Amino acid sequence: MTDEERDRRLARVEEIRAHGGDPYPVRYDRDRDAASLHAEFGALDPGTETDVEVSVAGRLVLRRDQGRLVFGTLRDGSGTIQLFASEREMGAGPLDAFRALDLGDWVGARGTVMTTRKGELSVKVAEATLLAKALLPLPDKWHGLADVDTRFRRRYVDLIVNEDARRVARLRSDALDALRRQLHDRGFVEVETPVLHHQAGGAAARPFVTHHNALDLDLVLRIALELHLKRLIVGGMERVFEIGRVFRNEGLSTRHNPEFTMLEAYQAFADYTDMMTLTEEVVAEVARATLGRTTVEVDGTTVDLAPPWERASMLDLIRRHAGLDVHPARPGAELHRAAVAAGVEPDPSWGPGKVVTEIYEKVVEPQLVGPVFVTDYPLEVSPLARVHRDDPALVERFEAVVLGRELANAFSELNDPVDQRRRLEEQARLRAAGDDEAHGVDDDFLRALEYGMPPCGGLGIGVDRLVMLLAGVSSIREVVLFPTLRPEAPVED
Repeated sequence: MTDEERDRRLARVEEIRAHGGDPYPVRYDRDRDAASLHAEFGALDPGTETDVEVSVAGRLVLRRDQGRLVFGTLRDGSGTIQLFASEREMGAGPLDAFRALDLGDWVGARGTVMTTRKGELSVKVAEATLLAKALLPLPDKWHGLADVDTRFRRRYVDLIVNEDARRVARLRSDALDALRRQLHDRGFVEVETPVLHHQAGGAAARPFVTHHNALDLDLVLRIALELHLKRLIVGGMERVFEIGRVFRNEGLSTRHNPEFTMLEAYQAFADYTDMMTLTEEVVAEVARATLGRTTVEVDGTTVDLAPPWERASMLDLIRRHAGLDVHPARPGAELHRAAVAAGVEPDPSWGPGKVVTEIYEKVVEPQLVGPVFVTDYPLEVSPLARVHRDDPALVERFEAVVLGRELANAFSELNDPVDQRRRLEEQARLRAAGDDEAHGVDDDFLRALEYGMPPCGGLGIGVDRLVMLLAGVSSIREVVLFPTLRPEAPVED
């Protein structure tokens, strides 16, 4: 049926051209959109006609034919407006041409503002112009697509027919604008750092590898923004941030897409407690700016993002939710037994800190509603964070968790170049032993630290996860306009 419909529409294109028309004109002069019309004329009484002439343009999404009168609904980027096309106003021929328009066509209309007897704000059409002929029909149920995979694969159709998809896209834009504004207001400078790196660093992740032909050099796409932003702190830029795309060669899930957006911010003379305050204040203000409130709801659970957020150490949360008293300074065999008792199968290669972290991530984190700052991670799993001032087996690190999902990650940054080299060299040994997510040794970064980096707090917020939270959705694919998907299966003859 789709092929037949496409052929019919193609024939219509040729018919228009045969009569000297252009089904794809180069431009159209529009002086109003739907929102501005509703704002200016929304209070008109039913049955009112004005002499205000306007030009509107958008996609035709509904049409009702009543003989000498045809109603159409035009949707533009701001909303919808009704078109009122009559034989009396347009003449029989132009009305037939209007009637011949297909749903999905882009249309321009010039006419006067009016309301119908039922009070529907409309444009009484004097002249209609086809702006782009749609060759493929909209889905039968124009208010939405039933197949989730099709929604993500053909996002352009999803946006046409799904109001919620448009809502999320607008919300994401508003959230990014609010994030930038909050940081600018606090004296942070926005910067851009390289996407192509000589080696991956700043996170535990497997990178994508590419090749630079002119230099005959293998490069990787960045897995984090961290190490270049810290170089800027060394250079004397005391508050910097970047909102940028990062790339991790990992699997797909409702929380993971191989390319995603991170906000990272670094503040000289601060520590992870300052980053907690920054996180809760900024997130709450972004919620207010985008939603008008600090409460959000996902899958029937409501949380309030207003400060202050709970602060609890990872070890205390394990004790509270798993009933286990663990610490990375305890013997490895004892911790492995505790992991098994909690339902976690530890790998023999895991050190004590890794075992403790896995118990937390598998057993405790999914139970956290939050928002909560989970603090004081094991040293072993945090090679870029400063050793905790009160416990050398831990580091000054937190993750912000809301509804069982990590939203932010932050450190009191390690600025001792000797300690940093030792830790990265240990990571390199793990990589050589087969851990392809371990950090490498970035000699230029270490050289930068040797010039001296002041005390510093660093913060990373997953922008996609923040938008998921604000939009009230549970899949990252809802907030990424074009998520990574398996290639579409070829159509068989």
